[in-house]
Amino acid sequence: MNESLKQYLPKDYKRRAYYTPYDVSVHNTANDLWVSFFGKVWDLTQLVQENISSKLCEPLIKIAGSDISYWFDKQTGEPRKQVDINTGLITYYCPQGRYLHIPSSDPCGDDELGNHSKPWWSNEQQYCIGNLSHKTRKIKIINMLTDHEDIIEVPSEETINEILDRYKKINAHAASYTWKRLGKPLDMELTLSANGIPDETDEFEQLGVPESQWYIPAIHLYFNDDLTVA
Repeated sequence: MNESLKQYLPKDYKRRAYYTPYDVSVHNTANDLWVSFFGKVWDLTQLVQENISSKLCEPLIKIAGSDISYWFDKQTGEPRKQVDINTGLITYYCPQGRYLHIPSSDPCGDDELGNHSKPWWSNEQQYCIGNLSHKTRKIKIINMLTDHEDIIEVPSEETINEILDRYKKINAHAASYTWKRLGKPLDMELTLSANGIPDETDEFEQLGVPESQWYIPAIHLYFNDDLTVA
C-alpha cells in the first residue's frame, strides 16, 4: 500500500440530499472514496485514510465509486454470509477480499474494528452523506442571453433550486436568471415533474426508441438585470 497517500486530505464537496450514480462514480480513489448501497451514499475517505496501511482497505479502494449493495443482506443491512465450500463453515461474503471491520475467520484474529464502536456500514451518522437517486433524468438548459445549451443529468427528486445549484458549475450566475418552461416561470421549490415536466423515458424504452433519439425537455433561462454573487 502506498504510504504517500496519507498526506492527502478528503476533498471538499457540495453536500446534497440526492446524488446520481455519476456523482458517486467520480469519487473513485483512496483519497476520495465514495460508495453506495441500498439507496444511500457513503463517504469512506476518512475511514480509508485512517487505515491506509491496512490491506483491508484494498477491497474498498477497488470498488470506489460504485454500488456495493450486493455485499450486504437486504433484510438486515449486514454483510452477507455464505458457506465456505472447503470447510463447510459460514463465512462472510467478500467478493473483493476481506475488508475493514469484517471479523477474521481465525478465532484468534483481529477484527480490525480498532477504536470504532461499530462497523462503518452501521455508522450512518458518520459516513452516510445522502441518498442515491431512485431515478435520474436529463434536462436541457438553454441560456436565452447567450443562446448556449447544456444537457445535465439530475436526480428526479431534486427541486429546480437544487438543479440550479448543480448548474452553477456551468454558469456561476445561474440565480440571476428567471427559469421558465414554455414561457411560464417555474416554481423553484418543486421538482421537474411537479412543475409539469414529466419524465417520459420509461415510455421511450417500452417503445424501443434508441436513447440517442429520446426527447429531452428544455428549460429556458431569461437573464435578470442584476448579477447575483457566485
